[in-house]
Amino acid sequence: MKVKSKVWIEKNGELVFGAGRAMILRYILKTGSINKAAQELNMSYRHAWSYLKSAEKRLNRPLIICTRGGANGGSTSLTPYAKKLLKRFVNLERRVKLYADKVYQKIF
Repeated sequence: MKVKSKVWIEKNGELVFGAGRAMILRYILKTGSINKAAQELNMSYRHAWSYLKSAEKRLNRPLIICTRGGANGGSTSLTPYAKKLLKRFVNLERRVKLYADKVYQKIF
């Protein structure tokens, strides 16, 4: 057996950032595109876009920079704030998991 935990960040009772949004940002870093990130995550572009826009609204900070297409197509990159947020969130998730594992071992 093992313990499982889930971490997310809320503001005024509303989800701001969690594993789903973090995954979208990771795939944008990997692919350079919201559309490609959404495809790899088996979600619609619209769904991925709305997740990011709701996070941006609640954070009051932009997370992505979109460049419109041209001959080579458009691209999407993360803002410096988004990169920092993603790094910190991954660190938080890791630490919560380690702590939960330690507590689980003590109790069980």
